[in-house]
Amino acid sequence: MLPDLERLIRLQQLDNATTEAQRTVDAMPSRIEALDARLANSSAAVEAAKTRLADKKGERQAVEKSLGEVQTRLSRFNEQLMAVKTNKEYTAMQHEIATARTEVQRLEDDILEHMLAGDDLAADVEAAERVLQTERTEVERERSALDTERSVLERTLHGTSDERAKLTGSIGAAAQRLFELVSSQRSGIAVVEARDGHCSLCNVRLRPQMFNQILQGTELIQCESCMRILYHDPNGGGARSTAPGPSR
Repeated sequence: MLPDLERLIRLQQLDNATTEAQRTVDAMPSRIEALDARLANSSAAVEAAKTRLADKKGERQAVEKSLGEVQTRLSRFNEQLMAVKTNKEYTAMQHEIATARTEVQRLEDDILEHMLAGDDLAADVEAAERVLQTERTEVERERSALDTERSVLERTLHGTSDERAKLTGSIGAAAQRLFELVSSQRSGIAVVEARDGHCSLCNVRLRPQMFNQILQGTELIQCESCMRILYHDPNGGGARSTAPGPSR
């Protein structure tokens, strides 16, 4: 195979690896934001549960205050009952006492309901806090994994950059100009495999004579449709595109 063609294939592989690594690095801020959002949602759920519990406690305290007031009034009615002088006054006071007792019973029932509801809300708080703790542990683990991944990708980018710089120095000027021109016009994909008589990227059928020239690998042949440089890999591998949606 023509030495420049071999080098261009490797150059494309490096560019593909760089593109993929950079795409992943660029997506990391949004992945971190998603982790932060998960944690924020769990924290908000805890605060919301605590607010509902606090509100319920406030409602119960208000009922307890009302109960205290009614009980005070009931005690006063009982004292006044001992001082009444007529049957009419006695009957009226008995009515007030009965009404107050009914109100006491209603308020006591209401307090019990608030206590039971408070127990449920306290359980909700504990459950939300457990979820938050689980999320914190998971987010911390995923952040650590992202940091590791970023370090690996940065080393990859550094390595491919160094290798690319060395490689371009060994490629003929004309071949390098052709590669850079096609790469700039075709979404970073300048070299693709010719497979089964077709360009593997735009899928155009190649003329038999052209495909035979590609099989020989003694010159740079471009696809007549997408203008990418073509090569044949007898093992079926090679520099394939990893870029999304390249123009054909």
